Amino acid sequence: MGSGRVRVEIAGHVAEVVLSRPDKHNALDGAMFEGILAAAREVAAAPGVRAVVLHGEGKSFCAGLDVAALGTGLKIDDILERAPGQRANAAQRVCTDWIDLPVPVIAALHGNVLGGGLQIALGADVRIAAADARLSIMESRWGLVPDMGITATLPRLVAIDVAKELTYTARVIAGEEAARLGLVSRIAADPLGAARALAAEIAGRSPDAVRSAKRLLDTAWHAPVEEGLVLETELQRELIGSANQVAAVTAGMTGQAPEFVDPGPVAAG
Repeated sequence: MGSGRVRVEIAGHVAEVVLSRPDKHNALDGAMFEGILAAAREVAAAPGVRAVVLHGEGKSFCAGLDVAALGTGLKIDDILERAPGQRANAAQRVCTDWIDLPVPVIAALHGNVLGGGLQIALGADVRIAAADARLSIMESRWGLVPDMGITATLPRLVAIDVAKELTYTARVIAGEEAARLGLVSRIAADPLGAARALAAEIAGRSPDAVRSAKRLLDTAWHAPVEEGLVLETELQRELIGSANQVAAVTAGMTGQAPEFVDPGPVAAG
């Protein structure tokens, strides 16, 4: 399913979202923006999804904005316009819609992960990169600032001096350096295979516990300590004694595969 630019494939409680414009290194034109937003909506509405793998087809994850499309089908005013009631515009939502999904999103990164492509990846919960992947906050090269949700993601990953250097210089770094700096979670020889394995592992856990864990960490990470402690207790009260929590305990005690009941879909945003 999905659009011509982005495919969505769901199997075994895992949704794979594939950026599919390989001849252009999955560069972002108007149709790609629309396809990513549509894919996030499709995953959010799909029953039984417990984890998401986000990756690019061909030689790259995403090479960023298709500059040539600025003079054709891509209308900057359209993607920068914030609709009534929306906290983010379309350009930002290709990142923040993955944050808003209640389930974990794992990005597999290879080839070019530049500009807007990197900002999309930063919206994932986990990023697994090839050692030779090329990453850059590239907007200053074009006389711009990064504006696709980076203020919601980068402060949680790196120190401000690191963020400033990378943003000011538009320096391209390899996957190994990105891992040392904290931009990516880890390096793998086969990022997509590693992302699929991690998604399958997560999908085997109680979907209630995983969703609650994502909500807890995303909400409390930079909140006052008191708010985080209160949320821990609230979420734990909801989980203790629930059907899926009992199923997890039973599976742990017996060694048998758990039988979990999936929550209903929750729309992104």
